[in-house]
Amino acid sequence: MKTVLIIDDEEKLRGLLARIIKAEGFEVFEAGNLKEGAKLLAIKEVDVLLCDVKLPDGNGVDFVLSAKQTNPSVETILLTAFGNVADGVQAMKNGAFDYIMKGDDNDKIIPLINKALERVQLRKRVEQLEREVGSRYSFDSILGSSTAIKEAVNLAKRVAPTEATVLLLGETGTGKEVFAQAIHNNSKHFGRPFMALNCSAFGKELLESEIFGHKAGAFTGALKDKKGLIEEASTGTLFLDEIGEMHIDLQSKLLRVLETSEFIKVGDTKPTKVSVRIIAATNRDLQDEVKEGKFREDLFYRLNVFTITLPTLRERKHDITVLAEHFLKTSALKINQQVTKMSDEFLETLKKHEWKGNIRELRNVMERAVILADTPELTISDLPLEMQTSKVFGGQNQMSAFELASVEMLHIQRVLNHCKGNKTETAKLLNIGLTTLYRKIEEYKIN
Repeated sequence: MKTVLIIDDEEKLRGLLARIIKAEGFEVFEAGNLKEGAKLLAIKEVDVLLCDVKLPDGNGVDFVLSAKQTNPSVETILLTAFGNVADGVQAMKNGAFDYIMKGDDNDKIIPLINKALERVQLRKRVEQLEREVGSRYSFDSILGSSTAIKEAVNLAKRVAPTEATVLLLGETGTGKEVFAQAIHNNSKHFGRPFMALNCSAFGKELLESEIFGHKAGAFTGALKDKKGLIEEASTGTLFLDEIGEMHIDLQSKLLRVLETSEFIKVGDTKPTKVSVRIIAATNRDLQDEVKEGKFREDLFYRLNVFTITLPTLRERKHDITVLAEHFLKTSALKINQQVTKMSDEFLETLKKHEWKGNIRELRNVMERAVILADTPELTISDLPLEMQTSKVFGGQNQMSAFELASVEMLHIQRVLNHCKGNKTETAKLLNIGLTTLYRKIEEYKIN
């Protein structure tokens, strides 16, 4: 509920304000002096504070500071019978929302309280989002108990509080950006900008502009100055994914940032100073790239201060269950689908899959399965066709997902699952004889 605390030693005026504010749906607390008001602030969730300036035990202007210390989200409106510019200026410096004359116009007080409340609610929403982001990208959000992932997390925890440049190595989809965000959130930069850029998504000229920014007129279409991500991330962290894709001419500019903390924007002649932590990632072998002349050796050594190699999903197979359960819950919640579990056969198929796309591929497969599910339990028929084919023909010469026999076998399996194993009903839906169905089941070795 919306709450207001009124601190005023004039009981009649305080009571009048309380009645006006309560009529608008607020819960109102009252205090006759600063000592009583401070006690209420400490035990009540107060959104807006209405406080007299002249009180028996102190000054409301000074009380703004202590109120903020007790409750950082509270907004204070000061009331005075004898306003002066000096008090008004000091009140705003101390963090007051507004400073008004008593009894000037009581009709103005509710709109003013509502404006203050909007700021309170916005601040609370921002704080909530920060907590959610912190939780989502914490080290605790990195699931798995395998030795490989535990070692990677422990290394990340060790380097996070430092200012060291970090190089994350691993295949596509292993969670490099999640690690980068977790390192940022567990450093002194938390709460400051975290900017991420995939270097493979841009050509040389556009990538230079995206990272370093440009001056107006630097090239056709550059109508105004633009800050690059490295400047936007100042005092925070810049995550450069797929750093191995960066053109070698741009690598020298990044090297200068790492060595001197300054860079020159496209079209500028003066350097710009910046304080930013760099976390880079790649799925390439940068040492091989250096040997082939595709990556600067000096930049490699500047980036290679602290390296963390993220394991593939193939190297942490027993983590698949916990990851699949997590993606099942999040996908079901996301699309409001009542799917709560996986069949043993479904889970076994997940464990035997190659997962060349790693965690990202698993997440996509689980989301697709939840969308397709007709029952609260995911079955093998909810998996992509190629995974179903791989499961059924596991140890034999695998049929192609495009072969007619494969498609027929999988369709029969789906209809059997739909009919919960009832072969008579299955034969009716397939529009074939029961004898034919039994023959097909034996031929394809369908369980």
